Amino acid sequence: MKRRAFMASGAATALAVPGVTRAATSTLNHIPIADPGSLDPVWTTGDPTRNFSLAVYDTLYGNDANFVPHPQMAAGHTVSSDKRTWTITLRDGLKFHDNAPVTAADCVASLRRWAQVDAFGITVGAFVDSFTAPNDKTLVIKLKKPFAMIPNALAFYSSCIMPAHQVPANPRDQIRTAIGSGPFVFNAAERVPGAKLVFEKFAGYVPRGSGTPSFMAGPKVAYFDRVVWTVINDSATAAAALESGEQDWWAFPDIDLIAALQATGKIKTRVTDVTGEIGCLRFNWLYPPFDKPQIRRLVLRAMNQKEVMAAVAGSQPSIIKTDVGVFVPGTPMASTTGVAVTRGVKDPASLRPELEKAGYKGEKIVVLVGANVPIINSEGLVCIDVLKKMGFNVELQSLDFGTVVQRRESQKPPSQGGWNIFFTFLGGIGNIMPLANPALEGNGRKAWYGWPTMPTMDKLMAAWLSAPDLAAQQKICEQMQQVLWHDVPYVPLGMYQQPTAYRTYLRDIRMGFPQMYGVRRA
Repeated sequence: MKRRAFMASGAATALAVPGVTRAATSTLNHIPIADPGSLDPVWTTGDPTRNFSLAVYDTLYGNDANFVPHPQMAAGHTVSSDKRTWTITLRDGLKFHDNAPVTAADCVASLRRWAQVDAFGITVGAFVDSFTAPNDKTLVIKLKKPFAMIPNALAFYSSCIMPAHQVPANPRDQIRTAIGSGPFVFNAAERVPGAKLVFEKFAGYVPRGSGTPSFMAGPKVAYFDRVVWTVINDSATAAAALESGEQDWWAFPDIDLIAALQATGKIKTRVTDVTGEIGCLRFNWLYPPFDKPQIRRLVLRAMNQKEVMAAVAGSQPSIIKTDVGVFVPGTPMASTTGVAVTRGVKDPASLRPELEKAGYKGEKIVVLVGANVPIINSEGLVCIDVLKKMGFNVELQSLDFGTVVQRRESQKPPSQGGWNIFFTFLGGIGNIMPLANPALEGNGRKAWYGWPTMPTMDKLMAAWLSAPDLAAQQKICEQMQQVLWHDVPYVPLGMYQQPTAYRTYLRDIRMGFPQMYGVRRA
């Protein structure tokens, strides 16, 4: 079926979707970006897993829509006079989904793992001397040196709190169950991998008694008894299901279908995540040929952000930005330094002699593309065409995104189940400040997938975290961008702002990432 023809057969197509029934007043039917693949938000940075975690888990602090942190699971905190001891008190009424009380010991176990595994957590963990729990309600964080951004750090979704018994002995092992203390319980019995996830309202959840609902801050009230995520990989089928009312909300609609969805008069589309989506071609530094910086730089020179974004979101040019470096253009940390390199070359084949001189010997490069996510598939196909014109021997592995999430974890050689390149989109707070940008980590095999070794970037990150003012932070971010162009841990491929689409009878969908709480039916 052609995507633009979905309106003519919308109802018939929607009724053919396996497992989909007409929404009841107590059920929110949602089409996610993709199947999460992993249920562990510490283990992976995948957006589907992030969105899963927002329903199931909770964090000590929560960012509002302006990225200002507020107490969430925390009742509040005090800071010692030397700024090196933070004492956080848990609020009353916190329970896990097995009805066990949340204790400070659970927080200690969760945060210790987070500080060893998550790229952002590792950065923050460098400042931490210890996490301790003197009693069930009190968490004490002792720092090696003052770090004023503790609330910002503990508002990040991957710093979520799990029961201590769920935290694996080996922190890098992936959790296989999901027990949180958030507004919704994950119903594992109804999960159909790759197709369906079900959440049920947690009767034991006590929302904050004060504050303004905003992004991940304020009271989180669940208005639906059930939330059903139905993974629909075909865009036309997803659009038809939304148009007919079989689905209520489509998290990431195909950009080419936005105008048609709006034209129904039954569907609203809007951008809720102002941090946008920055396209990312990520290299594996561990194996040839991308262990050679000269070769990574040639790929950077070859890629044209306008061409990539035209393929991703060309039907909605107003949401596209190019000349994109590390951060979203126009935001405080963004820099124009060196962005001319993102405009590509007219003839990628002209780089072949330089590629050979840099040491490329024609070896096969394994490229992973999450084909069931249209934006990732589009950026991947454009870039693969450029790689082939440059002279690379490309082996495309077109997979579902959940499989890519699992596969990119492998540090094995590409010939043994590893990879050389994968494609993704960088989103969230890391797009506007380095605090939460995993792609900037430079500590080798402990870094984010790709495992770059960039000591200069790590030093700049530490300097940014200790910077005295905005001007100093901006100067450091300019230097970070210079390191990006020199070391090339990844190639920025431009950015766009992704709209979400939902039936007009839904109210109070929050700004930010898709959140299942707060949403209500008019």
